[in-house]
Amino acid sequence: MGDEITVDVPVRYRDLDTLNHVNNAVYASYMEEARAAYAEEVLGLAFDEYNFVLATLEISFGRPVTMDDDLTVAAEVTGLGETSATMTYDVRADDESVATGETTLVFVDRETKRPSPIPDEIRERIREHDGLES
Repeated sequence: MGDEITVDVPVRYRDLDTLNHVNNAVYASYMEEARAAYAEEVLGLAFDEYNFVLATLEISFGRPVTMDDDLTVAAEVTGLGETSATMTYDVRADDESVATGETTLVFVDRETKRPSPIPDEIRERIREHDGLES
């Protein structure tokens, strides 16, 4: 495996449910923060250059997260196809894994809005960073 990208994510009051736990739907936005950091830091893509769309999202929850937790989200690409990539996530509260996730990201042609092969330059950056085979 390569290096994971990590981002610190604050728990906001609006993230909480009636039990004072982070609502399950909010975890997707935490993972999105890590995905955006990966696009910028690893792929060198600005927001308007990012052509990946989310095809699938799966989250497994551990213990509840509360306002007192300091969160870090780690992300890395673990699979690379012709038009798609698999990214995995680990949401950590004070270094303890509290949720994991996986997404399938599909590269889309901006004009046709259809899946398109991942450009070689992007593919190579992913391979180099995450230690994936050619």
